[in-house]
Amino acid sequence: MLAVSHLTKIYESQGRRLTVLDDVSFTIEAGQSFAIVGPSGSGKTTLLGLCAGLDRASSGSVVLNGIALDELSEDQRAEVRNQHVGFVFQNFQLIPTLTALENVMVPIELRGGSRAEARAREWLDRVGLADRAHHYPAQLSGGEQQRVALARAFANEPKILFADEPTGNLDGDTSETVESLLFSLNEEAGTTLVLVTHDLELAGRTQQVLRLKNGRVAG
Repeated sequence: MLAVSHLTKIYESQGRRLTVLDDVSFTIEAGQSFAIVGPSGSGKTTLLGLCAGLDRASSGSVVLNGIALDELSEDQRAEVRNQHVGFVFQNFQLIPTLTALENVMVPIELRGGSRAEARAREWLDRVGLADRAHHYPAQLSGGEQQRVALARAFANEPKILFADEPTGNLDGDTSETVESLLFSLNEEAGTTLVLVTHDLELAGRTQQVLRLKNGRVAG
């Protein structure tokens, strides 16, 4: 599902070169759960962005579901994300002017899916928020917002889901609820899950863990 080979990312600023990722390689099988862990500044989020085609590497390659991302234009990479990828972020990234229901409908409609409202309602029901469909993000707790974000991510039936610190802004009990929901929905859907986290306990729930340190794969 995902093959990363000799991935390097270098930023150049005012004549200085900063190597954020250095020769990173790994593969993830379809349906597998995979965690990327490491201290702040180790390159976790940069790696996630490259794997999802949000950014382009300085060298190396990313093949997502058989598609070589480095050979694609910006628009083509956006189309790959639209067709194959789901995202869950630490800060939820819900659209504040849309209700929970409308937020979940957005990716379905963007992809030209039918029955967008009915499908969005089904997913809100699956994350336990059927009764909050017409609430706006500001009217929801952090945990509820992240559950809406999960419904939105899974509604499009992505082949691969990228989750960047999905419980980073939540308290302990709420984190546990969201984690359990993430893994159970993922298992039901057979989605490939790639998780960036500093929480080793959460990483321990995945089938494979990649450790980064100073941009390189560590032990």
